[in-house]
Amino acid sequence: MARLALRVEHKPLLVLIGRMLKAGVVLPDGVVVTQYEGALVTQEEGGPLSPLLSNVVLDELDHELTRRGHRFVRYADDINIFVRSERAGQRVMATTTAYIEGRMRLKVNVSKSAVARPDDRHFLGFSLRRDAETGAVEVFLSKRSAERIAAKIVDLTRRNWGQSFRDCIQRLNAYTRGWIGFFGICSEAENRTLQTLDAHIRRRLRALKLKHWKRRRSIVRALIAMGASPRTAWRRIYAGKRRIWDLSHDYVVDRALDNAYFRRCGLLSLAALHQEVLASHRRPRQSLLFAGTT
Repeated sequence: MARLALRVEHKPLLVLIGRMLKAGVVLPDGVVVTQYEGALVTQEEGGPLSPLLSNVVLDELDHELTRRGHRFVRYADDINIFVRSERAGQRVMATTTAYIEGRMRLKVNVSKSAVARPDDRHFLGFSLRRDAETGAVEVFLSKRSAERIAAKIVDLTRRNWGQSFRDCIQRLNAYTRGWIGFFGICSEAENRTLQTLDAHIRRRLRALKLKHWKRRRSIVRALIAMGASPRTAWRRIYAGKRRIWDLSHDYVVDRALDNAYFRRCGLLSLAALHQEVLASHRRPRQSLLFAGTT
């Protein structure tokens, strides 16, 4: 608050921020937990207070790292400093930690801090990888981001969610658009991962469709109506005691509920949207030509 007061002269605003920082957390059972550190409205919850205060407080750190000649990137309270060797990384981490905790009187989260290669670290959902031959830096999804979208796909395509198939696709599309809006800057090499996610989405939708058809007889008749061979459909669907998830990847179901079918249903493709983003980045900007007389 003292650092904030150096930049903000509006006292009512300072009082409001101070109250927000001291406000307790009300748990679902009504128990109030007192806050002793950190901001109540955190960045993960979508609130703007935490990153804004981080930018104010850590502005001094930015200037110090720039004075030392380090290459770094920071967002709110997350920072990556890039050096050439592990030994240099250990030294820079020690000196930077000493500055933050000694000079700025802040505490470094040791459990989330480490000296490692860029492709092993998670920063804003991404990891960086440098091509040894060309030296070009490529942007990939971090392991945590890949796990989160896989879990979200499962949550959006549950077979017992109780709504229509079209509603499920609309919810998927809404999430897909927002997700690509943030992660669309990944390199083209990440497109294969997105194709795998698309295939996983289609399989879960096939399982959802089979669940809606319920009985095996209804499944067979629906597949035949969609162009499947009657003999093959009866034989494959009734072959053993197979669960819906197993049937969702059977070739007779794959052929009936193919990629073209889901495109007709309006399902968006992560890989296709990613290619559109990459194409828009490659497209040269049009220059305006002004003609006039003197």
